[in-house]
Amino acid sequence: MAFSRFTMTFIVQQWLQQWARVSVPAGIWLATAGLSLCLAQDSDPSSLQRQFPAAKPLEIEGDIAAEMVDGIDRFLLAKLNQSAAARERHWQRDFTFRELYLRSVQPNRDRLARMLGAHEDRVDPVVIARNFVVGSSVDDSLSGYRVYSVRWPVLEDPDPGRSIVSVYGEGLLLEPIEPSAVVANVVALPDCDQTPGQISGIADGIDPELQFARRLAERDCRVLVPMLVSREINSRGGRAKLTSREYIYRAAFELGRHPIGYEVQMVRAAIDSFDASRPIGVIGAGEGGRVALATAALDQRVDALCVGGSFGASERVWTEPIDRNVFGWLAEFGNAETLTLVAPRKVLINHAQTPARSFDGSGGGAPGTIHPIDATEGRQEVERARQLVRPLIENEHWQIDETAFRDAPCDQATTDRFVEALINRPRADRQRRGVDAVRKVDEAAMQTRLVEHLDRHNQLLLRESPFVRREFMKDLNTNSIEDYVQSSQRYRQIFRDDVIGHFDDSLLPPNARVRQTWQQPGWTGYEVVLDVFEDVIAYGVLIVPDDMKPGEKRPVVVCQHGLEGRPTDTFLGDHRAYHDFAAQLARRGFITFAPQNPYLFKDRFRTLQRKANPLGKTLFSVIVPQQQQIVNWLKSLPQVDPQRIAFYGLSYGGKSAMRIPALVTDYCLSICSADFNEWVLKNASTRHPFSYVGTGEYEIFEWNLGETFNYSEMAALICPRPFMVERGHFDGVATDQWVAHEYAKVRNLYAARLKIGERTEIEWFDGPHTINGQGTFEFLHKHLNWPKPPSE
Repeated sequence: MAFSRFTMTFIVQQWLQQWARVSVPAGIWLATAGLSLCLAQDSDPSSLQRQFPAAKPLEIEGDIAAEMVDGIDRFLLAKLNQSAAARERHWQRDFTFRELYLRSVQPNRDRLARMLGAHEDRVDPVVIARNFVVGSSVDDSLSGYRVYSVRWPVLEDPDPGRSIVSVYGEGLLLEPIEPSAVVANVVALPDCDQTPGQISGIADGIDPELQFARRLAERDCRVLVPMLVSREINSRGGRAKLTSREYIYRAAFELGRHPIGYEVQMVRAAIDSFDASRPIGVIGAGEGGRVALATAALDQRVDALCVGGSFGASERVWTEPIDRNVFGWLAEFGNAETLTLVAPRKVLINHAQTPARSFDGSGGGAPGTIHPIDATEGRQEVERARQLVRPLIENEHWQIDETAFRDAPCDQATTDRFVEALINRPRADRQRRGVDAVRKVDEAAMQTRLVEHLDRHNQLLLRESPFVRREFMKDLNTNSIEDYVQSSQRYRQIFRDDVIGHFDDSLLPPNARVRQTWQQPGWTGYEVVLDVFEDVIAYGVLIVPDDMKPGEKRPVVVCQHGLEGRPTDTFLGDHRAYHDFAAQLARRGFITFAPQNPYLFKDRFRTLQRKANPLGKTLFSVIVPQQQQIVNWLKSLPQVDPQRIAFYGLSYGGKSAMRIPALVTDYCLSICSADFNEWVLKNASTRHPFSYVGTGEYEIFEWNLGETFNYSEMAALICPRPFMVERGHFDGVATDQWVAHEYAKVRNLYAARLKIGERTEIEWFDGPHTINGQGTFEFLHKHLNWPKPPSE
């Protein structure tokens, strides 16, 4: 068999390092391995051909898992690069006249609101409460403006029976002393690392050139300046050191909400309070510019938009702070497409460069970098927006202007042009003194209250989520198994397309490559590589019992490793979590297959999730087709019974056991070990100590599971096929109470509603996060119709 000494020693080293968690010197790799691992000798090519029809010899050397992850990375980067060209299929623009255009893009506007989590009904009516006067600025004629500390209601408790405000906006209001002097109502949004006081000229920290809220007030605009969620480290983040934006993002994302969406809702609530007789403008710098763009795209009451220092190409959003991660945005939108939702209203883009800032992720938060946007890149994105709506520009004379002041987004020239666009005439600058402060604003306390409000609203959404999911799943028909299977198809489609994410690419021919690599008492192990998509392969180890008879077909158990795992963990070295369960099952007569899933190499795989999410995809958008190709190939083997292929996974492999068999219906049963959970609670709770909100797994959060699929709903997609949970009392992934709570809904579906209670079980055992291999093995023998060993 053709594989090198390096390949053999690499396999041994990986196994030993996983098992012993120590570094193994190169000089003793093979000597140590000889104590416990028997590497197969060259095998007869004709024998391989008989066992694996159409397979070729596997000749890849080195770390095939690394090659697989690199290939997925190339695949996703290519999809990102192709995303702009693919977006047009989501748009049906009608340029006949303005009203038809606005009607034709309304579905896009509605989908954007959903993507941002900005679709909730707001408090009505909205009254801006003036807490106290901060100061004033007047000229010699005693005209001028006052500065107030203000707050306003935004969102209510999502419980329909409770009309209690849960989210307030807070900030400053700069208001002309004479009401008749107001020429426009403007919301001015600072960068999230600036405060309302700084851009209003009442707090230190930024140059006067950047105080654009002050300049707008000096031109007789009524200016509301909201506080945005900052990127300072939040003390509530648990074990991980998270910025406040990431802290809010994590739970919100799981619940179908987003920090950007919350901030858009704050701005729109403020607009709800404005006098509609005066023009309305929204202007923002840095992160505030992103919120301003999203607000104007969603709210047609905005007459003019100004974006400073944040308008450029969007395809590298995966490198930026994770709080900018909007699920599915790049599949339909980029900055240019979002801007077309503002057309034909007035737009001013300032191509200033904001400061770079990096987050290395060392404290457990997601790594990311804020990149200054080059003016050339920004102009190209603006031109792309123009080209998308060229007929509208020709018919409606869309006013979209651009300025560039290198280091000052929303500089004086930009704000002058913005006001002129709002009121359709130049507005002279009145020379006024600075603000005479009479009371200091505690903006740190304001920031703390904002984070607390949004955290509380997330937790209220979490509390309400079971009722939302129950309503979502109400169309499942349990009158009969046949009715159930038919009615579940729609939910499977939703799960595939809207939650997991589905690539339209067709599977390639598998082009199987096989290599005999292990020979152990009772079984032989073969490495297998299959093609899936261009640049994407599937890799795993097939274990075949030695007592196979000619022409015999046996059941297969696919044995899935967990986080940072390898196929060898499931059959070599008696790993403390896996206990060689793939090898144990092979000795019981099952064929087993141990796939390599791509959740290893830490940030290397987590950035795959970052690249997939903006496309409306996830890591499982690749894993599911990999697994489908594996099953397709297994079904083609002469020794496999295609009707008896089961899935059994531990930890992240247990997470796989909830998602993969829900979509790969060729799996005849699924066993979830050391993972089954009240999964939405685990991802969104900021109260429970086992929650992921306070850990380093920044990729774990999945868009809007709160309103769609918790684990009982995923199990409903596996039903009526057999389903089992393996649960150790001392497994820290959750408490027994929450596992039982979620599993009770599964049991009710199988036993009470469909009357097939014999098809589902949960085994509780006295142990930790590990394969127990008792009740689950019984379950496999029973439902795969394979006899137990004579000794049992």
